[in-house]
Amino acid sequence: MILPSYLQDAWWTPDDASGATTVHDASTGEAVASVSARGADLAAALAHARTVGQASLGPLTFHQRAMLLKQFALALGERKEELYELSRHSGSTLRDSLSDIDGGIGVLFTYSSKARRELPNAQVYLDGPVEPLSKDGSFLGRHVYTRLPGAAVQINAFNFPTWGALEKFAPAFLAGMPSVIKPATPTAYVAEAWVRILVDTGLLPPGSLQLVSGSVPDLLDHLELGDIVGFTGSASTADRLRRHDNVQSGRVRFTSETDSINASVLGPDATAGTPEFDAYIKQLMVELTTKAGQKCTAIRRAIVPADAVADVIGALKAKIDERVVVGDPHAESVTMGPVVSRAQRDEVLRQVEVLRDAGGELLLGSTDAPEVVRADGTVGRADQGAFLSPMVIGFADATTPAAHEIEAFGPVATVLPYRTVAEAADLVTRGGGSLVTSVATHDDDVALELMSRIGAYNGRVLFLNRDNARTSTGHGSPVPHLVHGGPGRAGGGEELGGIRAVLHHMQRTAVQGSPETLTALTGVWHTGAASAAGGRHPFRKALSELRIGDQVASASRTVTLDDIETFARFTGDTFYAHMDEASAAANPFFPGRVAHGYLLVSWAAGLFVDPEPGPVLANYGLENLRFVTPVSPGDEIRVVLTAKQITPRETDDYGEVRWDAVIRNQDDELVASYDVLTLVAKTDDHRTDAGAVREEVAAR
Repeated sequence: MILPSYLQDAWWTPDDASGATTVHDASTGEAVASVSARGADLAAALAHARTVGQASLGPLTFHQRAMLLKQFALALGERKEELYELSRHSGSTLRDSLSDIDGGIGVLFTYSSKARRELPNAQVYLDGPVEPLSKDGSFLGRHVYTRLPGAAVQINAFNFPTWGALEKFAPAFLAGMPSVIKPATPTAYVAEAWVRILVDTGLLPPGSLQLVSGSVPDLLDHLELGDIVGFTGSASTADRLRRHDNVQSGRVRFTSETDSINASVLGPDATAGTPEFDAYIKQLMVELTTKAGQKCTAIRRAIVPADAVADVIGALKAKIDERVVVGDPHAESVTMGPVVSRAQRDEVLRQVEVLRDAGGELLLGSTDAPEVVRADGTVGRADQGAFLSPMVIGFADATTPAAHEIEAFGPVATVLPYRTVAEAADLVTRGGGSLVTSVATHDDDVALELMSRIGAYNGRVLFLNRDNARTSTGHGSPVPHLVHGGPGRAGGGEELGGIRAVLHHMQRTAVQGSPETLTALTGVWHTGAASAAGGRHPFRKALSELRIGDQVASASRTVTLDDIETFARFTGDTFYAHMDEASAAANPFFPGRVAHGYLLVSWAAGLFVDPEPGPVLANYGLENLRFVTPVSPGDEIRVVLTAKQITPRETDDYGEVRWDAVIRNQDDELVASYDVLTLVAKTDDHRTDAGAVREEVAAR
């Protein structure tokens, strides 16, 4: 049976099975699936995403989309054993599946959480502060992000069919862009399985996710302005796609994450016996064998001090002998499975020969077919499998071009000697741009020199030492919080990276207009827009009643010298500007003794607060506090507090309110400005889960 695609909210298989690709079990050679998308109407699928998908995702807020991501993660978690079993056919051990399947689930959870904490409960995201464009404040500018109107086409690699797809899907979904996913053929059956699980939930908004199981030679022909392509795979394929007219014209955004000759540097201080040396060897072994080395982030070049090469090879061999068991992932003792196919095995061996022909010497491992543990626990040759031994190739001349240009995409790494830190940095940069370089050192001077030299050539740099060896996520593990991508050969794209990845699927636009118009467009009150002062105090209004622009203007309060001295003694803040008239007057910023800034902020709270119990549940901080004009004894201050932004919480009976606070003196000069953050009950019945509120305040 041909693996189905999910197109236009329905499962579809081609009528004609001719030309379908048969995918085989990487360990036994048995057929697993037939893959073809022959006859799929890709133009209709893209049109469905742009119309139905946009119509279903667009009205949802960031927080509503985030809650769906959480539900998707829970659904996958409940059925991940099914995915583990399927992944074994591709050669993945349980550890490999944890990085792919649990890693993908973790991406969904992380983006769900970050979106609800860092994005507004709205469809528009503000980038940076307001830009005044007129003296009287009647003309303003602001950068805003709105979702792109097209489809996010995601072309994924074979090695991470779950994580690799979900790292693209999650930020696109949050941005409000429907996804059309094209998995790599060798592991398309795993992608089909997790998509089916999401479909089975009944929670997918119509048109928000489509899956094409098979080749898509003309997919880019159907793209248009507003569409985006995210590609993971070989540099040669990325180059071909990048040359497409729709990409060249600028109509379609194209990003790529491609093969990368990543490096790991053993610092000169990390000699045998140090914690850094031990951590380096463990990390090198893990990167060499996880997913049988089929990772875009795997260590391809181990750059080590020349006099440490023998120590590294000896320690690595001992670690592999101790920890690595090659075989069928169905056997419990196996820690490293085969590469994904016999064709991939043959390609890895071909690249190994290229490296050896260039002067490399096989220092560890063998190109011969290894003895492996079969599914039944017996040991022997597996002629139908795609098994390889871990291999390390040494180069006496570390500048040999092949060592920095050839990637054997399997359990293969090279060892390159260096004499100085500058030379080590030069070797890193010869890779032409990498996803990641790691450095094992406890010498921060070494770390600083390397970072200054290699930072521009890497998307990520990990510094490993005794202090973080136990907690580090490792060289080859991208995390959703940080950018995954890299310059040059690595493709030039950036995936993940927290909210940055969401914004990649949106358009940043400079919007100019009046305060009233910008308030209407952004859902955030701007100074000069209409406000509602007087009447019921805003602190007496539940979230359901509160409106942007609701305002309270306080009475004035006079600041005395006695107030300043009392505050100084009470807090212990006896800074000379508050206590010594002569010294304060000599300061170019002060006319003489002045009030503490925090005294003014404290008094401002007393001026605007309504003290009785009510919908306001907690004050959890201030942001953007600036002191502008000093306040002298005898001056008066008053405060105006305006509801600036209202963010309901999707899962709680309260929300966040951001208040614009402005303190002025008797001459109407600006004394201080800041944002006050409060948690406010959604209804007049403001009883709520006190524990949840405390957790919220602590988290923020």
